[in-house]
Amino acid sequence: MVDYWRPVSIGETGAPLAGGRLRFAAVERLRRGEPGVMCALEAVPAGVMARLSGARPGFAVRRPLVMGILNVTPDSFSDGGRGGEPAALVAAGADIVDVGAESTRPGAAAVSLDEEMARLAPVLPKLHGLRWSVDTRKAAVMAAALDAGADIVNDVSALSFDADAAALVAVRGCGVVLMHHQGTPETMQVAPAYGDVLLDVYDWLEGRIAHAEAAGISRGRIIVDVGIGFGKTLAHNRALLAGLSLFHGLGVPLLLGASRKRVISGLAGAEIEVGARLPGSLALALHGAAQGVQMVRVHDVAETVQALEVWAAARFGGEGAA
Repeated sequence: MVDYWRPVSIGETGAPLAGGRLRFAAVERLRRGEPGVMCALEAVPAGVMARLSGARPGFAVRRPLVMGILNVTPDSFSDGGRGGEPAALVAAGADIVDVGAESTRPGAAAVSLDEEMARLAPVLPKLHGLRWSVDTRKAAVMAAALDAGADIVNDVSALSFDADAAALVAVRGCGVVLMHHQGTPETMQVAPAYGDVLLDVYDWLEGRIAHAEAAGISRGRIIVDVGIGFGKTLAHNRALLAGLSLFHGLGVPLLLGASRKRVISGLAGAEIEVGARLPGSLALALHGAAQGVQMVRVHDVAETVQALEVWAAARFGGEGAA
């Protein structure tokens, strides 16, 4: 029987959560097919506790870093390619700019390599001197972006779409985001199913981390994303959001990408147009912060930075950037 350990009673007492300012005073032990059991910290195996509590080098300890979304895609679900200027996102407070030239929203059709490269090319000069990531599944696009100065590859397929991607990331020494998904963008919302979504996603991400390490990517360069909305129903998304702290057990930084997504309408209990989902996006960013995530990926940078700074100052005291 495999045990999973989810930090609970998150606050100011107990063991450090992922090396940050938050602490956890107890854990919930999860097993497949059984109800969760609350346990004292002493029940957690030493190796698991090291992963739950260990620092995530390079990440802030007061609040999550903010990844600002820059879409250069005409069919983005949120902004139809009107992603703004990268320097403006940085001026608004983005810690990193995430540039994507292929929409992977539910139902999106695949884009050819030539088309993705053509969309990306005009924005590359504007990224010089900035910290940025490239949102792509293709090794050739990854290589072009890394040549142009990208720091991180953000791959919604978790290095499973392109057979050359893992080796490229290993050789280049960059960071990589491994996101959970089920199916392809064209099919992922067609009857997604799980045995236990929280544990299934955990195991899948653990497997992708192992795959990346086997390819030569050190664990210290890996970030994971549970993939809200990528092959999940509202119930699946709700379970993942409620259980986010479980994923600290993977021992790597955790990114939450829920900005403007349809899950906001579902959680609010009413259909909300994409452009009116800022309040829900901020609520989810703050929820992620309270669960100890290290990064949030958002469209509304200035608003999110302000919300996180106020949250951090109210919770921990002090002021200023993380």
